[in-house]
Amino acid sequence: MSLERLEAHAEMLVGRVRKNHRRLGKIARRQKVSCYRLYDRDIPEVPLIIDWYDGDLHVAERDARASEAEDDESKRAWLEGLVHAVAELLEVPEERCFLKARRRQRGSNQYERFAHEGAWREVEEGGCLFRVNLSDYLDTGLFLDHRTTRDMVAQDSVGKSFLNLFAYTGAFSVRAAQAGARETTSVDLSNTYLSWLRENLALNGLSGSAHRVMRADILQWLPINRERFDVILLDPPTWSTSKSMEATLDIQRDHGALISHCMRALNPGGVLYFSTNRRKFKLDPGAFEGAEVTDITETTTPFDFRKPGPHRCWRAELPR
Repeated sequence: MSLERLEAHAEMLVGRVRKNHRRLGKIARRQKVSCYRLYDRDIPEVPLIIDWYDGDLHVAERDARASEAEDDESKRAWLEGLVHAVAELLEVPEERCFLKARRRQRGSNQYERFAHEGAWREVEEGGCLFRVNLSDYLDTGLFLDHRTTRDMVAQDSVGKSFLNLFAYTGAFSVRAAQAGARETTSVDLSNTYLSWLRENLALNGLSGSAHRVMRADILQWLPINRERFDVILLDPPTWSTSKSMEATLDIQRDHGALISHCMRALNPGGVLYFSTNRRKFKLDPGAFEGAEVTDITETTTPFDFRKPGPHRCWRAELPR
């Protein structure tokens, strides 16, 4: 890739990031948000996602096709040049910039490490602390696009029982527990993320018996579950399989059954939040039988994400 092309792309990117940082930074400070999306493929020639993590930059390439004609060395130089330009603008030291080439993850690869740098940080959201890893995994451990959804779930969970399915690192569970949930149950199949989840609970003084952490294949566990909950979060991956799973998960194919099982696991007056980031997703409305359903996608899309946002989200409430 020519130096002229890199300089042109860097100039465009810096101009947009400067504008975004000025506008979004004001909102973030007003809302006491320390981690937010700074740039999201705003310019077609620069398909990067840049997130601000309280003084650190997390940069992910999202469209490898933009540089298909380039060899790996040239592509890397292009990416690093862009990151350097943004870091210089925002006065972020090189050691606090983390670049990842995004790639589709399937099967057991979805939990594989990118590196072993151990760039752990503690960040705050809604009065809670969360451990994020900016270097080693595909994602950092905190999905920024669900910041507002976590606010809503936390408010609905006060004094109630909360079930977090596909719990990942437990951000929803921590927020619900900190808000005053009577008890929380977090279920996931990954030992890596369950360990991380426990650390997040402990970091917030929430390691008591009221906050259970369970390792289970949710596709197998949910149909046989006999417990009832007041609030359930169902936020599955788009597609998943592993050696520990007895079947694959395809959210388009399987969401109807998953939602139906969740509805049966709710107490009267209970609330289910269902979210997916699958593009062109088509909802089976019959799965929410007997509930009042509201599409809350727009409401749950935070200020730093473009609309339509990266996820779709519904809230279903049963009658009492």
